[in-house]
This record gives sequence, structure tokens and C-alpha cells, in this order.
Amino acid sequence: MDLAHPLDGLDALPWASSSHAYGSAEDVPDLLRALAGPDAAAADEALSELYGSVLHQGTVYAASAEAVPFLARIAAAGHRTTDVLGLLGGMAESEDEYGVASGGVRAAVAAQLELLLPLLADAEPEVRRTAAWAVSHTRAGTVLSVLGIRWAEETEPAVRAEVLAGIARLDPQRGAVEAASVLDPSQPAVVRLAALFACLDADAPWTDSLYATTLSLLPADSLRSDLDFERGEPLAALVEALLGRDRGPEREAAFALVDAALRDSRAEVRAEGAWAADRACMLSRSAPQQLVESLRAAAVDDEAVVGMASLLERLARAAEPTAAVLAPLAGRNLDREDDHADRALAALVLVAPEQAAPLLAAGLGHRPRALDAATGLWDAESAAFPFDRELFDAVRSRLSQPEALSSNEPWQLTSLLAGWGAEAAAALPELCAAVPHFPAQASRALVSVVADCAPSDRDMALAALRTAAQGDVLPAAKALYDLTEDPAPLLRCLEQELGRGGWDLRDAARTAAALGSRGAALAPLLRGALSDPGKDTTPALDTDTALAEALWRVTGDPEPAVAVLASVFDRAAQSQWTRWSVARAARATALLGPAGRPLTARLEAALDDPVQAPAVVLALAAVADPVVLDHAALASAALASAESDADPAGACGALEALGCAALNDDHLRRLEVLADGDARVVRSGVENRIIRQDEAFRDRARALLATFRNAATP
Repeated sequence: MDLAHPLDGLDALPWASSSHAYGSAEDVPDLLRALAGPDAAAADEALSELYGSVLHQGTVYAASAEAVPFLARIAAAGHRTTDVLGLLGGMAESEDEYGVASGGVRAAVAAQLELLLPLLADAEPEVRRTAAWAVSHTRAGTVLSVLGIRWAEETEPAVRAEVLAGIARLDPQRGAVEAASVLDPSQPAVVRLAALFACLDADAPWTDSLYATTLSLLPADSLRSDLDFERGEPLAALVEALLGRDRGPEREAAFALVDAALRDSRAEVRAEGAWAADRACMLSRSAPQQLVESLRAAAVDDEAVVGMASLLERLARAAEPTAAVLAPLAGRNLDREDDHADRALAALVLVAPEQAAPLLAAGLGHRPRALDAATGLWDAESAAFPFDRELFDAVRSRLSQPEALSSNEPWQLTSLLAGWGAEAAAALPELCAAVPHFPAQASRALVSVVADCAPSDRDMALAALRTAAQGDVLPAAKALYDLTEDPAPLLRCLEQELGRGGWDLRDAARTAAALGSRGAALAPLLRGALSDPGKDTTPALDTDTALAEALWRVTGDPEPAVAVLASVFDRAAQSQWTRWSVARAARATALLGPAGRPLTARLEAALDDPVQAPAVVLALAAVADPVVLDHAALASAALASAESDADPAGACGALEALGCAALNDDHLRRLEVLADGDARVVRSGVENRIIRQDEAFRDRARALLATFRNAATP
């Protein structure tokens, strides 16, 4: 092969008819030319563009496979070899494939091993190291023997470690055998680190020797630069691997490692221990209780407190023993901005809210993180912050100065008042005065606060809302309707919103749905607001779903709603990015009951996707002919969604809708594992919500399990 001309044949391929993450792959030839060209800046940009298109966030496409032969020749010819090997290895590693046969891209890389394997003997260590990583991801049988030869010959520690990692990736048992020979302290640290993971990946028993080796490598974070380490911080990754075995002894071993690191005399080791504790708590339900005392012991100074503040915030009440180490920093400089103090107070707000309340009151206006933590604005799993007189008075004072508030404070302050409900009735004057300045926020809070108020206070609130509603402020009109059931102001505002369209259209549709038959006059506007039939963006699909539900609720006629939802299902099926839109359309379909039966086939087509399955199960249980439904299969689909962390909360709703009769003994066993197992079911999402969402899921799953078992008992 003539490597002097690595792009021969490039223009013979129909690139325009192939696709990558951004559509047509017609730009790939120019990117490959730039990558192989003499202009370093252009090559840098081309590499970045290729990562974004043919390996977009780890996803590969048809154009990825077609680009592989040219990339392999570019690497073999010496053009940015290390960088291109990294791209090829990433494509071989990917299992997230779109528009290409399963394993097709990996096979394309494996087909180029004749060019890639010789790079294992390159003069440049970094090339050898990256080549070992890349070729091992092809999973080709021929690679193992070549890596074995390299293992016997290689002397560079970083390359040797990567070769061992590659052997373990291809043959875990052989990797463990080779690892056993390089665990002693005479070996380079990076090689011993690779050996530790080789043992873990082979499910080798965790021994005192492995424990001692791990501690001897700490601090280990610096070793990441000598190894293509894909797992994050080494100690945290070791802890994750042990917890992944989901067995008691390994769980205790993981906690012992974290405890030892947190109690180490070196600050950098304690920092790695805090990262590992964070990972453990995000993965294991028992970790918070096991590690909270170790965390408290590690909080030896302000820097350590700040380093673990985010974790303690996520642990909330489970971290209450750490309140004593948070409070001194949280109470510092309350009269001015102090980011470290703010982080500590944000944690204290959730760890010990009663203790945090007076500090937040004194620092209000200077503690945005802590105030955000107290409101739990976007966190449905958080309870309202406990009422505190000092904080209440500070909120009233702050709210009375609207011009001094930052952009988030109106939401935060009014959310606190709304959470306190009738206890915050004394703040009605400030809320009413805030309506002209912050109509959406203040109006929503008034609905909660005005309950059980004296008639004169209620009249004051209604007057403020009526004034705002006359200015076509939809939240004020909605609040007025909630309090009086007078639909006229709300209808007028909705007519304006639906007429102008825009980003608020979905909220307007949902508000219209709440009117029920009182909103019948809005039906023409709802129909007129529907998206163009060819528009398949997520906002368009979700807005049409909301409009379909509104049409059903205001007219009582299911036919238009069925037609709109059918269109949403059909348009969403064309894209990989609209899975949640399908789920939302399925939930809207469930509201139709048997009238939604024409959508059954579309629902069944979405059942295999774990993201969509719970909503689809809910919808099928509501709309389909129960005689033809396979209830056991539906229960399995819902459980699989929870088990894969696709939609655990939705899975509970689906199982509840199916009822006890749909669940067999195996279903109950799986539900018991989800409810009572140590491994967290919710493992992804917004980081500071994962633990609370998992605990909320566990509580609900346990309640379902008890209900089903009681129903099954004669």
C-alpha cells in the first residue's frame, strides 16, 4: 500500500449520500485532506470536526466506517499518528451505533490492523501506547498474541501499562495472570495500577495484597496522564469496580479503601478519598451511612470542607453528623460575598436546615448557592425548607427591595414563601407589591400563601392578581382562576398567548387544558397553533402533544387529539433524539382511555425502548383491549426500564397501572432487588438530584412491593 498517498480513492466514494452526526457526510473528504495536510492549525480543526461528526459524543455512523481506511492510512503514514489512533480507538470502542450495522465500525477498524499493529513497535512511546489502546478495542483475536509479544519486549512503564490493559480487555483471565507478576513494589506505579484493574476486571478475589497495593499507590491521580484511563480518578474507579460486584465483602473492601484515604495524613490523598466517597455514595445506598464519619474526620480545614461540600449537600440529612464541621465556615463573612462560605452553607441548608436557617437569614443577598439549595426550585424530591421566623423576616425585607434582587432571587424568595404556605401569610403585602415586578413568580406564590387567610387579605391578593391579569400576565390570570374559578381573565390571556405562539405556547396549552370544558372557545386557537406537519424538533413535538391534550380536555372530542398524537409518534420515529417526546406523547395518549385505541400499533412499536417503555405501558394499559394485552410482557418492559436507569420513576407508575395480577414471582423478585438492593437504581441525571431521586424511587418501589405482596396473600 502506498502510504505516500493515503487519500487515494477518497473522491470515488459517494460521501454526500452517507451520513454522520450532522447529516450528509459530504464534508468528510475535505476534513481528511486537512488532517493529512501540512497546515497544523487546519489539521487541529479537522480533527476536532471529525470527533464531532464521525464520533459524536461516542456515537458512530455510516460515514464513520467509510472514513476508517483513510484514517488508518493517515496514521500509518505518520500524520498526527497519536491523535488519529485515538480517534480510531474511540470508534472501535463505541457501541452506540446509528445508521450503521451493529459492529460495523469496529469491524472496519479491525480490517485495518495490518496498518495499525506495526505501530506497536514505533520508536515513539506515545504512539506505541495509543496503538495498544486502539487495537485492543477492535476485539480481534489476532491482537492478543501481538500484545503478548509487546508485553514481553516493552520496557517503557506507561506503554507497558497500556499493553497490560489491552491484554486484560481482550482476555481478562490472561490479564489477571500477567498482572499477578507485576504487583510487587519494585514495579512502576502505573504498571501496578493497570495490574489492579486487570485483577478486578477478571473478577479475581480481592485480597489484602491488592488492598495494600492500592494504598501504596496513593495519591494516584497523577498516574492518569501515563495511562489512557477511561474510568476517571483511579481510587474512585477502583471503588466503583468493587461496588459493581454487588457483594458484601467487596462492598466492605471498597468502604475500607475510602475510609483509609479519608483518614490519611496527606491532603492530596484525603482529596482523592473524598472523590471516591462521592462515587461510592452515588452508586451504593449503604455508602452514606458507612462513610459519613470518615468524611467528618477528613474535614480538617476549610479547603477540605469546600471539597466535600457538594457531596454533603447531595447526602442531605444522611450527612447530619458533619454539620459541626460545616457550620464554622458556613457562618463566615455573612455580610459579604464569600464563595467558600456559600458552598458550606448550601450544604448545611440540606444537612441541618434548622441550624442553617439563621445563617441564611443573616447572609441573604450574599449566599446565592445556599438560597438555591433552600428553595429546591427544580427538585421535586425535596421537601419545603422548614419555616424559620428569622429567615421569614429576612425574605420579606429582601422582597421589599425588588430593584436590589439578582436574576434568580425572585424565584427563590417566592418559592420559599410558597413552600411555607399559610405560615407565610404575613408576607402578603410584599408578595402583592412584587406582582408588578415579578408577576410570574409572585402570582404562583400567592396561590399557596393566601389559603386560609382573612377575607381582607384574600381581597388584597385578588386585587393584585386582577390588575396583573388585565395586563395579560398569564400566571396572574391562572392564579386568579385557581383562587376564584373565574375563567374570564384566564381565557383572555390564553387567547393572547395562543395567538402569538412562541416559546410559551406549551405552557399556554397546559394551562388551557386545566380549564376543561370552560376553555371550549379556545379550540380554534389550539388547532391553529399546531406545528407544520414536517417539523420534528423536540420543542415542536412536545408542544403538539400539549396542544393535543388541551384539545381533548376542552372539547371532549378525542378524534382531533388522536390525529395530532399520531402525527407526533410518526414524526418522532424518524429521529434518535426524540425518545422522550414519544414518552410524553404516550402519557398524553393514556389520558384518552379507550378513545386512544387507534394509537395502539404506534405504542407497541415504541415498547422495546426502555426510555419509552413505562409511558407506553401506562398508555397501553389505558387504551388497548385488555383481552389482547400481554400483561406479563408489559410488566417486564417496565421493570427493564428501571433496571437500566432509563425511567425508574415512570416504571413505578406503569407497574401501579398494571396491578398485582400482571406480576409473576420473577417480577416480584426483580422489584425486590430494585427496592431493597444496595446498588442505586437511579445513577444518571442532574448530579445533585440523583441520590434524592433514587431514595424517592426506593420508597415508592418498597410501597409497591408491599401492596403487591399483600394483594397476593389470601
